[in-house]
Order: sequence, then C-alpha cells, then structure tokens
Amino acid sequence: MKRFNTAGTCRPNEHYMVDITERIEIIRKMIAQGDYFCINRGRQYGKTTTLEALAESLASEYTVFKLSFEGASQESFASLPVTSAYFLKSLLFNARLGLTSLDDAALQILEKAVDGKDSIADMDFAYTIPNLCKANSKPIVILIDEVDQASNYEAFLLFLGVLRKMFLSRINLPTFQSVILAGVYDIKNLKLKMRPEEQHQYNSPWNIAVSFNVDMSLSAEGIKGMLDEYEADHHKGMDTMEVASWVREYTGGYPFLVSRLCQLMDELNDWSHEGLLNAVKAMLNERNTLFDDMIKKIEQFPDLKSLLKEHLFAGESRKYNPDNQAFQLAEQFNIINARNGSFAIACRIMETRIYEYFMSEEYESEIYSAGSIEKPQFIKGDGLDMPLLLQKFSEHFNEIFRTTDGTMDTKFVEKHGRKQFQLYIRPIINGVGHYYVEAETRDETRTDLIINYNNHEYVIELKIWHGNAYNERGEEQLTGYLEHFNLQTGYLISFCFNKDKQPGLLPPVQLNGRTLIEAIV
Repeated sequence: MKRFNTAGTCRPNEHYMVDITERIEIIRKMIAQGDYFCINRGRQYGKTTTLEALAESLASEYTVFKLSFEGASQESFASLPVTSAYFLKSLLFNARLGLTSLDDAALQILEKAVDGKDSIADMDFAYTIPNLCKANSKPIVILIDEVDQASNYEAFLLFLGVLRKMFLSRINLPTFQSVILAGVYDIKNLKLKMRPEEQHQYNSPWNIAVSFNVDMSLSAEGIKGMLDEYEADHHKGMDTMEVASWVREYTGGYPFLVSRLCQLMDELNDWSHEGLLNAVKAMLNERNTLFDDMIKKIEQFPDLKSLLKEHLFAGESRKYNPDNQAFQLAEQFNIINARNGSFAIACRIMETRIYEYFMSEEYESEIYSAGSIEKPQFIKGDGLDMPLLLQKFSEHFNEIFRTTDGTMDTKFVEKHGRKQFQLYIRPIINGVGHYYVEAETRDETRTDLIINYNNHEYVIELKIWHGNAYNERGEEQLTGYLEHFNLQTGYLISFCFNKDKQPGLLPPVQLNGRTLIEAIV
C-alpha cells in the first residue's frame, strides 16, 4: 500500500506524490537544447525526486549518469587531477553496476582512463571526455545531486572550469549533452555560500549555465491529483479539491510541507478542516530537518534575519531588490517569494514558525509574562474571551509603554506595537492554538492576525490610528474579511498616539451584518 513520504526520494510506485510530468517535460526541452544549468532550491524542495524522475524519463534517448556528492570526502577534492579521477571513477562505478547503460567501446575508454589511477592529468581528462562521448551511441547527460558538498573546494571550481571549456568548444569536440547540478546554493553565485569573514571567488566558472526558472512548487490541482489517488485507495469521503486548496494555502506548495501535512492528516485519520488545523498545530510544534535548517540559515546571515524581522513585525514594505544579498539568500533558501516588486514569506506555516522563533528571544519580556499569568481568565469554554483579552492587553500596554506625562514613543509603537500583541497572546494560546498573519493585508499601517484556538477562529485587525476616515475604511475591509471566513464578529486594536485618548474597549459597532469590537491602545 502506498504512503505519504517525507524521508528521502519519493517514488510513484511506493508513495503518494504529485504528478511532475509537466515539470519533467520542460526540463527535457532544456536538455534537448544542450543547456547546462543548476536546479537550486531550498532543503527538501523535491530536487532529488525531480532528478530521479528525470533520469528515468531520459533513459531511452540518452545515456544518463546520476551522481551525488553527498558524503564525498575532502580527499576527493584535494586537487583538480584528484577530482577529475573521482568524477570518472563515479561514472565507471555506475556503468559497471548497470545503473547506466554505456556502450562497450565507451566503457573500455573509461576503464582505460581510470583503472588504477588516483589522479588524472588535465590533458588526459580533456582527451577522455570527447572520446567517451564520441564512442557512445547516445548523447551523455550528467546529473549531479548535492553539489553543495563540494562547492567550498577550489578543485571543484577548477573542475567546473574544465567542463565549461569543453562546453565552449563543443562545436569542434564532442562533450556531454547536458550537465545539471542540483543543490541549495546556485553555483553561479558561490559567494553566498561563504561566511562573511572569508575570502571567496566572485566569478563562478559555471557562468555558462542558463537560468532555471521552472516552478517546482506543487499546485492545488497537482495536490488534488495526489489526493484523488489516496481517496480511491482509502475511501475517506473527502472533497479532494477542497482539501488540496487548504493544503496549498498553508504550505504554498512547498513539497516537503505538502507531504508532511498530508501525512499528519492521514495519521489523525481526519481529512476535515478541523483535521487540517490539528495537523498544522502538530507540525508547528515538531522539530524537523527543514525547520532546523531554516532557523540555522536565519542565524547564520544577520542581514537575512534583519530583513525578516522588519517585514514580519514592523510591516515594512521594502521593495524587492534582486541585487541585495539578504533578498538573494531568502529567495535561494525558498523562505520568500518575489511578487510584483515586493515579497512575501513563502508560506503560512514557515511564516508562523519564524514568528515563533523570533518571539522566543523575548519570552522574558514584561508583556509576555503578563499574558502568561492572566491566561486562565481568557479561557471561555473551549474558546477565548476575546473582548476581555483585548481589554487587558490595552491596560498592560499603556502601563508598560506610556510615560509619566501621558505620551508614548510613537516610533517604538509603530515599529513594535503589533509585535507586543503577538507576544502577549503567545502564552495564552500555547499548546492549544496558533496564529498567522494574512500576507495580503500586511503593511506599515495595518495587519490582520488570524488566531486559531481549539479550531475557533478569531480575526483581529491591528492598525495605527490615522483618523476617523481611515478607521472607517479599515472597518469596511475587516467586514469583508469576516465574510471570507464566515465569521460574525471581528476585532480591532488601534494604536493611537493622542495624548487625551481613553484606552480600552469601545462600544461594539454593527456594520454589514457583522459585529466589530475595537480596543484603543
């Protein structure tokens, strides 16, 4: 029986997976054109699965060598002659094991070149490759996975330079049809791999590679196809398109997250919306290699960390700049997506996990402690007493951040006010619920926060007060959002800098058939 897989390569005969035939066909066209390129995506983004499917698809037309540098020793990249020998020995190993079908004449050339040798001189390597390609009846395609393992070594860069030279001379000398490198880092931008204090090479020898712009995220329609297969096997009675849309909404189509969320719903045996929310909660509370690597990268690159903090907590709508290193890193690690000159966190689950991490740095703050102490009074049945929660937050915020003369640091509140509310609610919903910020409404003046607690949803608009007219527009927007969620009551928190303001709850407002409850802070 098939299962959902989040450990290693997905295989169609063993695992429920999205059909990637369309993706493979696009890549096949690139190979037919003789393109050399890099498949660089974040951790667990389906690179290896794509290479496996690609190798199988190409087998009838090409001789395909699928290699991996995972686990390769430092000694393999001690020098260019050693690396050349390591590469050719890897080809021979695959051919001898029958993993690659190589013509006898080509096999003999390979055996003669590497048998008994630990290093191969440049001219011998330059002689072997054209003869190998000429002797084989099919064009040769090279797939190399996990190239990040080698990209810190100078010998590997020199080796790529040799392949580049052969590529540029291929009109006169036979060479590989296509070379495809796969890893997190783009070999064309190796400078991003190095630590800031190190000297590094800016001009990659792999500048012959064409851009790889294939969308490797999983669409709702693709996820539906996977769920259709699961439904045919298990008869859960789910609306596969509806569930696929939910999964896509939370994961952004990130392959690992899609599989893991479906895996959790399968384990819970619940494919309802409530089951989805419980699976999301379980995922947000677990450790896995994707989340661990994401946090490691955020800590490793201070500019990336600063960019994400500004975006998440202050709503700063910085224009996307492809030449800015922080943007390059965030996009390369699939943490953000560029959209029409701006950017957004790649998906709701990743965004919430990053929020949680940043806020964990401030669990000793006064506002967090207040929420933790007062948590019991906000529990109402299996839900939350949201009006009371807003009232108490308003009181605490003014006690902590308003000065003795009744004023408040405007710049601090604009930059950190909404973060303080998130810190306040974190211990209240801990272990039972989660929240996320609606990306489409985040800016410097407004943020919509959606709290899920025991599968009850609450929409809270956090905004900076800019007068009655602006406030009325915000109320109209909130009622539209409530209609989307099929909720009758919405909540607002207005950060107001008027010295004579009266903090606390305002009388409820009825608008467009919805009830709006607002707290002035």
